[in-house]
Amino acid sequence: MNLRQIFPFFTPPVTHWSTEARWLHWITFLWLFVGLIVMFSASYPIAYAEQGDGLYYFKRQLIWTVVGLVGFSFIVQSSLKFWLKIAQWGVLIILGLLFLTLVPGLGTTINGATRWISIGPIPIQPSELMKPFLVLQSARFFGNWYRLNLQIRFIWLGIFTTILLSILLQPNLSTTALCGMTLWLVALAAGLPFSYLGGTALGGILLATLSITIKEYQRRRILSFLNPWSDPMGDGYQLVQSLLAVGSGGFWGTGLGLSHQKLYYLPIQYSDFIFSVYAEEFGFIGGILLLLLLTIYGTLALRVALNARQIEHQLVAIGVMVVMVGQSLLNIGVATGALPTTGLPLPLFSYGGSSMIASLALAGLLIRVAREENQAEVISLGDHRSNQNRNRRTERSPKR
Repeated sequence: MNLRQIFPFFTPPVTHWSTEARWLHWITFLWLFVGLIVMFSASYPIAYAEQGDGLYYFKRQLIWTVVGLVGFSFIVQSSLKFWLKIAQWGVLIILGLLFLTLVPGLGTTINGATRWISIGPIPIQPSELMKPFLVLQSARFFGNWYRLNLQIRFIWLGIFTTILLSILLQPNLSTTALCGMTLWLVALAAGLPFSYLGGTALGGILLATLSITIKEYQRRRILSFLNPWSDPMGDGYQLVQSLLAVGSGGFWGTGLGLSHQKLYYLPIQYSDFIFSVYAEEFGFIGGILLLLLLTIYGTLALRVALNARQIEHQLVAIGVMVVMVGQSLLNIGVATGALPTTGLPLPLFSYGGSSMIASLALAGLLIRVAREENQAEVISLGDHRSNQNRNRRTERSPKR
């Protein structure tokens, strides 16, 4: 692979790619471009007030975007077989990082949740970086389910369970639920028995119920979601301010940069509630266009999955669709009051280096699946010579 190809500005012409791959490529860049504009608008006032530099968060986001785009281009130009092969090691390494967040003194706590570890001045969120590897490994594992013995099955089911528990203990119920749904839907697409899937779904519901029962802040979030106006200055404050932002946008929006709620009213306006700022500035029309983009992206992902010839490739496409589109809908549902408040970012919109890198990696994997399904099967030179030698031996063997 040419070294220049790992940089997005030197990506070779995409005219030879499949239609789905070309569409996904440009939709990803459109999604990213709009996200950067909205993140700049949402973060400028709070960055100026807190850091004395309105571009503080935007410049950091640009750095992570460049890093993510290098990884994106590398994934698009690399064989999917390679990523599936190393997925298990990626899962185990990031699981180790998840354990480190639980060690007192190593994990970084923000807003009561210990979801980060700091490598020098750089904060890393392992639960976000886990998503691409979780999609790859779940596709590889469930795609070969019927070929694996019971021991291997139990080992990886145990590892997946450990991942979910380690994220839940941070605590991070929303990411735990998203990862759990991703695993479950990939298993469903792989054709696992409904008896297994039903029992797993019931166990997940019971685990979530137990977490809400034990964690007081989660229980209060559920209650405030049901009636945020009962305590508009307390537990319902976030949702009330978000609804005011969405409602203030009207049909056409207030215009780029003219949101009022982002001026110290709406909390976490450049991350968890960035859609609220987007809806206020771009209005109902902007919201519909974003949902249309997600619909097109999800439809293309399904087409890629249906056209894929290998079960593992099909499941990777399904997993990427669940994370990218599903997480986006969950974030929008929270901002509009359709779902309880969670801490899930909006992919390619919300501020955060780990989220940006993970989202671009997932987008790259989906494009890679689409590209490989449009290419002829490649036979290595070693396999070709082996076939030639086998044919010669067959021709020389005496007929009986």
